Amino acid sequence: MDNTPATAQPAPAAPMAALARKWRTWWRSLSPARQDRFAALAPLAAVLLFMAAIVSAFWYLRAEEVEREHEALKRDVEYAQQRVRLRLLERQEQLMRIARDLSNQELDRAEFVGRAESLISQYPELQAITWIDEKRRIRASHAAPTLGSSELRVAGEVLTPGDTADAYELAHDLLQPVYSQPIATQGDSTPLLQLQVPLNQQGKFSGVVLGEYSTDSLLRYGTPTEVLARYAVTLLDGKNQVLAGTPLARRNPSTQLLPWSPSANEYEVPVSPVGNGLVLRAQAYRTSLGVVGNGLFWLVGTLSAMTAWMLIATWRHTRRRMQAQQALVAETNFRRAMENSVLTGMRALDLQGRITYVNAAFCQMTGWSEAELVGLTAPFPYWPESDYEALYAKLRDELSGKTLGGGFHVRVRRKNGTQFDARLYVSPLIDAHGQQTGWMTSMTDITEPNRIREQLSASYERFTIVLESLDASVSVAPLGSQELLFANKLYRQWFGSQTVGHLQLVAQAGVVPAAVSSPAGMDDEDGLMGLPTDSLTSARTENTEIYLPDLGKWLEVRSRYLNWVDGRLAQMVIATDITPRRLAEEQAARQAERAQSVSRLITMGEMASSVAHELNQPLTAINNYCSGMVSRIQSGQLTEEALLTALQKTAHQAQRAGQIIQRIRAFVKKSEPNRALADVHSIVSEAVELADIELRRHNVRLTHYIAARLPPVMADTILIEQVLVNLMKNGAEAIQMASRPTSGRSVELRVVPKQIEDQDVVEFSVQDTGKGLAPEVLERLFEAFFSTKEEGMGMGLNLCRSIVESHHGRMQAENLYNGSEVTGCRFSFWLPLAKPVDATTDSVANPQPPRTIA
Repeated sequence: MDNTPATAQPAPAAPMAALARKWRTWWRSLSPARQDRFAALAPLAAVLLFMAAIVSAFWYLRAEEVEREHEALKRDVEYAQQRVRLRLLERQEQLMRIARDLSNQELDRAEFVGRAESLISQYPELQAITWIDEKRRIRASHAAPTLGSSELRVAGEVLTPGDTADAYELAHDLLQPVYSQPIATQGDSTPLLQLQVPLNQQGKFSGVVLGEYSTDSLLRYGTPTEVLARYAVTLLDGKNQVLAGTPLARRNPSTQLLPWSPSANEYEVPVSPVGNGLVLRAQAYRTSLGVVGNGLFWLVGTLSAMTAWMLIATWRHTRRRMQAQQALVAETNFRRAMENSVLTGMRALDLQGRITYVNAAFCQMTGWSEAELVGLTAPFPYWPESDYEALYAKLRDELSGKTLGGGFHVRVRRKNGTQFDARLYVSPLIDAHGQQTGWMTSMTDITEPNRIREQLSASYERFTIVLESLDASVSVAPLGSQELLFANKLYRQWFGSQTVGHLQLVAQAGVVPAAVSSPAGMDDEDGLMGLPTDSLTSARTENTEIYLPDLGKWLEVRSRYLNWVDGRLAQMVIATDITPRRLAEEQAARQAERAQSVSRLITMGEMASSVAHELNQPLTAINNYCSGMVSRIQSGQLTEEALLTALQKTAHQAQRAGQIIQRIRAFVKKSEPNRALADVHSIVSEAVELADIELRRHNVRLTHYIAARLPPVMADTILIEQVLVNLMKNGAEAIQMASRPTSGRSVELRVVPKQIEDQDVVEFSVQDTGKGLAPEVLERLFEAFFSTKEEGMGMGLNLCRSIVESHHGRMQAENLYNGSEVTGCRFSFWLPLAKPVDATTDSVANPQPPRTIA
């Protein structure tokens, strides 16, 4: 803190005043002649001082310019060196790839030449690529068309001693890529830079890949064009000899105006991959006239600029005054237009509460004109008479500075007597000198926002009533949080007001993304959203049915993602009670299973006589064998060998009868559907043996064809056998009803692989020679309780189709024609093949028990 007294502050001006007094005293002591002489020399001194200042300033600027040019040259040369080095490294990498492929014996000579030709045609600095083996013999080579014949390398030649051979030995010793200095072979030929990349075959040196670069093309295509345009760029070898580019001619000292004129601006830098032997040099072109020329130019320019500046200064001063006046008028008009176009009413009060200003919007809101309002004091005409006391209190608070930042609500009366809701905002009115002269009040009509707010409240209430009355549980919760954003009445009845029920539904229904449920998956998060990248795509969007033991209910759960009002991503879960529907479905499934069993029993009832006839034969044979053995034993004529033969035949007939009974029991037995890996040949064989009895009873011939090496299917063998038996039995009955002759009474069963609906399937088809089906019958063939038989139930084909569709297959029927004549009917269905993973799993988890003879 400065403790100097106030009287000491003018002290610094005292020496200047004393100096001025001494100057005046000295000037007055001079004679008039001397005064005139000094007066004549004063302008000259001023001019000299001015010129000295100009020359010094220019010299300083010139030095700064030279320094900047040198820094720019250095920066550009280093940039060009990086570009050339990068280009050499890129070609080196490509040659190393070829060397690696040759070492791995992945390239032959033709492929090597093709690769070399592609690189040389693509990169003009590459002139030749040669493959040299460990005996220095050239295996293959390809050169650019621009390369001279004397520089070409022919396959079969051996490297002669020289620089190339020395670099070859160095690459052999180091097992690293080696550059050699550019060498001009003959006359005016372009010097070639060589790179030898060793071939390492199983840890042994097996030759090199020799790449030869044109230094001129390397300089031309490796150096940026903007650098070539500004500088004379050259490549030099270790002996400072020019390899590529054209250097600037040396300046003749005799032509220089001043002996200390600056030398040419140049800079050089070694090219790194080759070592210090290859140098990139750049020389800046001369772009200025020198010190003297620039000094004269700037002197004349400065004097001219000063003269012009003095003339322009007066014009600009006058112009600025006119522009300031016009801007003031425009600003005034703009402010007036803005005040008149703004929709917010503005009112100004002085410190005594008198209205000093109202804008057009305020007058339009209230209906009173500016002349009727300005100068009035409270009570104002736009105050409702019933609110005088409250408005007086608001006015007193306003004048005392007790205002609310958010404004306050009032009722305003229009001139025609109507009223509207308004919100007033009060702020101090400060003049240009920072003094408060009153209060500025802005008024906004909020009648329409209030009406919209009331409508939104009513709409929200109706929406809440609808959600509360739904017969489904609705809950919303943000992802990764335990907060429950919304829950309707049914949810609260089931789970309470906590988010546990929501999370239980999400977890049990499997609609939560896998990445969210695993804290270890933080590496898969999207950094922009803060959410897992697969959170919305991996969740199942279809309806899911789950059972909650705590509630004892079956629920259908649906889920979707939505953006909550605060921008968070939330998950809405809708759970519907489907317990009655599931109970009905289970009852329907039990009824269908009973219908399948009843259908099998009816089928076996129809086959009972044939089965009895089939069993009668082995039983009769057993009886005969036993009677014969008894009689021969009694007569003593039975030998041991004859007894053994008779017992074997008796056992064979008993086994045959047991097999027939076992098949009938397995077919009629009520069992749960048991899909397992099943062999198609075994299914068809069992069905043919069961149906053959019924077909022989109707005097119908059965032929069947099964394709060889059919893959297995996932099926319940008993149900598929039931379908095949029903179809073959229906075919025999259709032939019986058609009264076909003996030669035309046949049923054919074919089982072949096919591809249907882009999937591999096995097709089963049963073809008969009956009269076919009428069109109206075909349309209703698979309907329940529809039958063409007098004593039929109409459930056989309906159950068959249900069984096939439960195995993810399809069934169809069609008439067979010979011209326009119907010659029979064909029923077919297909089953998809078992998938490898499902087949393995199901065959292990649900192995089908082997059948035993009962």
